[in-house]
Amino acid sequence: MDRREHHRAQLRLPVRLRWNTPFGQKTELCKTLDISRGGLLVPCSEAHSPGVPLWVTFPYDPSMREGQPEMLAKVVRIAPGSNGSNGHAPVGAGKKLTDAPAMALHFQPTLPAESNGNGHARERERRCGPRRPLAVPLRVRLEHVPWFEEAMTIDVSAQGLRFLSSREYAMGANLLVSFEPLASVPWPTGTEIASRVVRIEAVPHSSALAVTITRQS
Repeated sequence: MDRREHHRAQLRLPVRLRWNTPFGQKTELCKTLDISRGGLLVPCSEAHSPGVPLWVTFPYDPSMREGQPEMLAKVVRIAPGSNGSNGHAPVGAGKKLTDAPAMALHFQPTLPAESNGNGHARERERRCGPRRPLAVPLRVRLEHVPWFEEAMTIDVSAQGLRFLSSREYAMGANLLVSFEPLASVPWPTGTEIASRVVRIEAVPHSSALAVTITRQS
């Protein structure tokens, strides 16, 4: 039974995928097989399991160095090498179709801050300013540890941000974070910024954690 929420259009459009690995972030450029309001079907040379989070820039313009939004998505299905459209070539495709596995990606809504990750109810909101959804790469490391983690922000404000992490951090831990010089964030770039972990949230159906930090004055 077809459980798709939105109609799919067979279009070949450029897309960039970004994901975290134990050794840092990786990206891949490819073209969609079909698209819908809720997700994409794309071939990918890298193997991904269902449930894995990725960040999607769509449509992707390689001539632009910055300013292209990235959307959080989740792998929901893997199909063997196919054109992804029941044997019919997508619009704009040539005669030769990819043999790479096709991933069905579902766009994810902004993660809600419903708990602090330890089963307790969420604390009273203490933010000094509004936070806006924004996905940009950042580097995070513990204050006295030289090795950093490459992660992605979920939302940001002038004094705090939340990022998706594959590592475990303790509540109250002191971190140093930095951004690429061209990152469109309200924090200074090109330098490490002292911050402190104030909330940790479990991400449903994922081993990743959503970590909230605040800038140290």
